[in-house]
Amino acid sequence: MTIATELPTEPTPRAGDAGISQATPADAPITMLNPDFPFSYDHYLAHPDGLAVIPPELYGTEVAVIGAGLSGLVTAYELMKLGLRPVVYEADQIGGRLRTASFPSAPGVVADLGGMRFPVSGKAFYHYVELLGLDTQEFPNPLAPATSSTVIELAGQKHYAATSAELPEFFHEVAAAWKAAVNDGAAFQEMQEAIRVRDTKRIKELWNGLLPLLDEQTFYGFIAASTSFKDAGFAHREAFGQVGFGTGGWDTDFPNSILEILRVVYTDADDQHRLITGGAQRLPEALWHHAPSGMAHWPEGTSLASLHSGSPRGAVDRIERGADGDLMVRERWGRETGYSAVVTTCQSWLLSTRIHTQESLFPSELWTAIERSHYMQSSKTFVMVDRPFWKDIDPETGREVLSMTLTDRLNRATYLLDDGPDKPAVILLSYTWNDDALKWLSLSAEERVRLMLHSLEQIYPGVDIASHIVGQPITVSWEADPNFMGAFKANLPGHYRYQQRLFTHFKQDKLPESQRGIFLAGDDVSFTAGWAEGAVTTGLNAVWGVVNHLGGSSVAGNPGPGDLLDELGPISLD
Repeated sequence: MTIATELPTEPTPRAGDAGISQATPADAPITMLNPDFPFSYDHYLAHPDGLAVIPPELYGTEVAVIGAGLSGLVTAYELMKLGLRPVVYEADQIGGRLRTASFPSAPGVVADLGGMRFPVSGKAFYHYVELLGLDTQEFPNPLAPATSSTVIELAGQKHYAATSAELPEFFHEVAAAWKAAVNDGAAFQEMQEAIRVRDTKRIKELWNGLLPLLDEQTFYGFIAASTSFKDAGFAHREAFGQVGFGTGGWDTDFPNSILEILRVVYTDADDQHRLITGGAQRLPEALWHHAPSGMAHWPEGTSLASLHSGSPRGAVDRIERGADGDLMVRERWGRETGYSAVVTTCQSWLLSTRIHTQESLFPSELWTAIERSHYMQSSKTFVMVDRPFWKDIDPETGREVLSMTLTDRLNRATYLLDDGPDKPAVILLSYTWNDDALKWLSLSAEERVRLMLHSLEQIYPGVDIASHIVGQPITVSWEADPNFMGAFKANLPGHYRYQQRLFTHFKQDKLPESQRGIFLAGDDVSFTAGWAEGAVTTGLNAVWGVVNHLGGSSVAGNPGPGDLLDELGPISLD
């Protein structure tokens, strides 16, 4: 269930800004055109003349890219296409938080430990999915068309539904209260109309007016203060937090800034999700091995893998400015190399906790922004089962014996994933965030599974899930991984200024020479942390920054993000 809006059949078109915001038909799709910087990255990527030009004398120049997650590989891939030589460093494995694990007894059966569902509104992300020829399928979110049944269980009461229309009236009241809250307090319908037609002027008018009013408001404070939820009562707010709409419950986000939530719902990031067939890690792995045609400087057949003889360099231990002005990158085991430009795509916390980064490389206010970043915890536990038995029909009720489940119990959300009948399938027994994720942190995989099965037994008495489990469970708690220390960033109230500093750092014309040449990228640097789209777009920002720093330029007729940052970028609240 998502927020339903009724747009006018003929929205008034407005002229585009700087050649990227052209009016589109009324039925044009919503995209992740972020209101802080409504730059059309998908149009930028699709331009036939490419992203930039590099003077021939710069061909082959080495640029360090720290982190081989999606952001790092997009950065490296695009730099390679321009004729530069990216040198990728990675502490663990290619993919970052697009990490797919296989069950040892059935390598073809996989579990996505990090990013697993990707909104179709993320057009820059899907540019690479389509470029690399990856197959996708609809993700079985609650009440989505791909989900044959959903169970919502709250306070011991169980509600079974194949479609949202089958839910009790109470849940429709909750959905209506949320729709009214965002329309009354955050111009939801107007913003979606502007995003649909890529009206950057209107997007900025609306968003820049809301920022000073909402920057210090929590998500919970926003809904609690809304007339619709006040009229509905606490039970409706509680249910909204526990089971939510779209992807599930929202209450672990309640302490976060309402701005974070609005960026998600404005851009339909919480709706129409797809998964990558075979696992999300296939995307960064494909970028690593893909040999694009028509590159500057490099011969046909060149790929990131071939430039690195098959393997990225190791974990980075130190970054500092050398005596000759180069940025020196040292690996954990001592190898050190100098570069004229460096892009860091790791979680920004690691620049102060895992990588000894020379303090003078960043302004003090940027260090403050890095240190104040607020990361969400996240936990998942998967089991493989012999077949998708949940589609069996209970002869007494006529219903499926097990459903996609939203509950206020420990599990919170249980997803069912299969590739057809009579094949091994996967149950994501529990997907939790923040406090709910911390409840699992100290427990082993087996202990987690036992508790999760106990909770599900209360919802589905008599259904012997355990008898179908084969092999060992797979679990992850991202906050326990020293190379991540959390799943994704979610700003707290008052953190807008910090995000603005992080996001705009790639345009360095106002920085002293001693602080130029090192660029931040990654989804936590973006305004859409936690979404792969933010990893892609900040990687493209870093590409623009590196090109500009080295002496290249954007292609005529295809201005890059740095060219339009002053016009379309995030405003200052000071």
